[in-house]
Amino acid sequence: MLIALTPFVAHAQTRITPEAFLAAVQGKTVSFYDYPSGFLVGTEEFLSPTLSVWRMEGRGCVYGQITTPNGQICFLYDDDPDDVPVCWWPFLHNDRLMVRLASFSRREIQEVRSITEDGLNCPSAPIS
Repeated sequence: MLIALTPFVAHAQTRITPEAFLAAVQGKTVSFYDYPSGFLVGTEEFLSPTLSVWRMEGRGCVYGQITTPNGQICFLYDDDPDDVPVCWWPFLHNDRLMVRLASFSRREIQEVRSITEDGLNCPSAPIS
């Protein structure tokens, strides 16, 4: 089903800049859901334009460094064993904020369903 819907999403989207995305979510906590299944993927608190904390259901908190190369938002998480960032293209689809994995081998799409002021109550961010 995802493969059948992906071309539709690709044609009906409006890309937004990573800077616009980060401005909308800085200081907030965002819940990401798989599209189109609707399952919660995880929640991310955007502490600054360069630092976030990610938590998947049933897991602890992981801090990530944020960069914005080539119109993408990239996250390099503290627990990443191969030191390769995960990158996304942010876009709007039918007035919904979404992100698409910036990979040609996987067409993963996630929808932002909530943006709140509530923190994740994770331990303090690493100093370095």
